[in-house]
Formats: sequence, structure tokens, C-alpha cells
Amino acid sequence: MVESIARVRHIRVTPQKARRVVALIKGKQAQEALAILKFAPQAASEPIYKLVHSAMANAQVKADRDGEYLNEADLYVSNAYVDEGTTLKRFQPRAQGRAFQIKKRTSHITVVLSTPEVAETADAASNKKASK
Repeated sequence: MVESIARVRHIRVTPQKARRVVALIKGKQAQEALAILKFAPQAASEPIYKLVHSAMANAQVKADRDGEYLNEADLYVSNAYVDEGTTLKRFQPRAQGRAFQIKKRTSHITVVLSTPEVAETADAASNKKASK
């Protein structure tokens, strides 16, 4: 029953490109997600790889603090999402004194890892509410 969260903010990759990579790992087992990200050709896969690895370390620390046993093979990506961060606005000079705006977008990426017991407990709670 371990759930860990890892976030990275203001990462210099566009949210649209990061969402493509995050979609590859949603619902996957954490070790499998690392393998997918390691060989994904997209540039956004490297920071997301580090983020999943950090979330695994966070889960281990949380389990040790609570005195629980954690097998890293049990962890899976229960949720992962990308939010839009601040946009850096730059200007490029163009012909005849004009200026062209360049938007350098940033992302806030969040990865949530959990063990299957957390999901089963949530399902059992929702089933109790539905039966009442």
C-alpha cells in the first residue's frame, strides 16, 4: 500500500511533446516503463525517465519510513500527467524592422507510482458506496 509522487516543474519541453511520451508509460509496471523510456527516441523521454526513477526511490523511502516491505517489481505507473508551465517569450528580428515572437514553452510533469493494494482498496471503497 505504497503510493509515491514525483514532480518536475518548469522543464524546457513543450507539453504536447511530453504528453506523447507520458502516454507510452501510463498503466505500465515501473521497471517496464523505465525500459520503454530508455529506448524512446523522443527528447522528452530522458527527463521523464529520471522522474520515474525518482518516484521509485521516493516509494522506497516511504516504505522504509513506514516499516513496510516494498518490492520494486510491484510498482506501476498509476497516473502520469503533464501540465503547461510558464511560457518564455522571446523576439526574433525580421525584415523591415518587424519582430517575430518565439514562445518557449515549459511543462510541469507529475508521475504517481503505486502498488496494486492501493488500487484494490480504492476499488473496494467505491464498490461499498455503490452498493449502499
